[in-house]
Amino acid sequence: MSKVIIEKLNATEVVRRGVKHWPIWEREPSRFEWSYDCDEECYIIEGDFTIETDEGSYHCKTGDLITFKEGLRCIWDIHRDVVKHYNFK
Repeated sequence: MSKVIIEKLNATEVVRRGVKHWPIWEREPSRFEWSYDCDEECYIIEGDFTIETDEGSYHCKTGDLITFKEGLRCIWDIHRDVVKHYNFK
């Protein structure tokens, strides 16, 4: 099973999941290592970035709902400022 899952949500699903009530995280263009000690889901409000993993690279952008699975070690390569809602599961 992939440790990075990217989905597209329609407006109804965004409301149903309560995404707009999740906290917000922001970051300017940068490159850094990150690891996840629990599952995190995030909804990209704006931005463009690549997640580099042992499984391969994932291009992420505005409108994506991304689930990062517990145990993932990766490199974030942010190309354009990121603003995201996030939720730890």
